[in-house]
Amino acid sequence: MKIEMISATELDNYVKKDNVIIVDVRSAEEFGKSHICDAQNIPLDKIEKQVFEKEKTIVVYCERGAASLVAASQLQKKGYHVKSVVGGINSYHGRFLCR
Repeated sequence: MKIEMISATELDNYVKKDNVIIVDVRSAEEFGKSHICDAQNIPLDKIEKQVFEKEKTIVVYCERGAASLVAASQLQKKGYHVKSVVGGINSYHGRFLCR
């Protein structure tokens, strides 16, 4: 099954929505430098063990987009509705960037 991709500019449409969980799969150190406001930090090596509400859409991002694709694939295999951000946080210039 193909992973649904969204652009970094589309990410603003998902932030602060009740039916969406934003997940940053980078390390805690990287997350601490900057992240999307309200994002959960769940590093890639822990994502497979994470349990989410099935009715929510999960939007995953990383630094440049590769790790979020891996995470999205793992979550999709578990039955979650997942979207991955193309270009990761490096491509994001929206209003929800927290430092």
